[in-house]
Amino acid sequence: MVSVPSPTPRAHSATAAEQARQQPPLPVKLVIAGGFGVGKTTTVGAISEIRPLTTEAAITEVAAGVDDLTHTPDKTTTTVAMDFGCITLDPTLKLYLFGTPGQDRFGFMWDDIVDGALGALVIVDTRRLDDCYAAVDYFEHRRIPFAVAVNAFDGEIEHDLDEVRWALDVAEHVPLVVFDARRTGSVRDALLVVLDVALSRAEAAAAT
Repeated sequence: MVSVPSPTPRAHSATAAEQARQQPPLPVKLVIAGGFGVGKTTTVGAISEIRPLTTEAAITEVAAGVDDLTHTPDKTTTTVAMDFGCITLDPTLKLYLFGTPGQDRFGFMWDDIVDGALGALVIVDTRRLDDCYAAVDYFEHRRIPFAVAVNAFDGEIEHDLDEVRWALDVAEHVPLVVFDARRTGSVRDALLVVLDVALSRAEAAAAT
């Protein structure tokens, strides 16, 4: 008599969690914006899991006469197009970070850089708040969710957050945070605030 082998048990189907892990992470575009020398390039570089793409050019004597270097005397380069980096927050979410140039003369690039972004982090230097008005106005007028992040240069800020909100005339629903553009964890926390704002806006829009 020929023996018939027992059938091999069918493998259990993958769980929802396993299926999620097998899917590529959701790509999300965020913009890092702000005035000249506020720390945008530093922010992208501090958290990017790849070597950041930067478009830094040397500050010439002519540019130095146009850009205010009073509070950044050691700055020798400036972004002339954009910065780019990315970070995988978890297996389901990957952020693609696009940093804007800070000078007004490069403002014509912003629409292309911002196109498709879920939200923005507007970086502020409290020593020169007027440099950040244009960035705040840009995202307000285009109704793009954003958060304001005060970069703590040397671990300090010149004004508290209530004063910053008043000076920038930022609505109460816009989050203001203090962060250190040089530290990965601090940058991550600031980006998570932007994500939270953007998702809340999307959920509110879906409910209407």
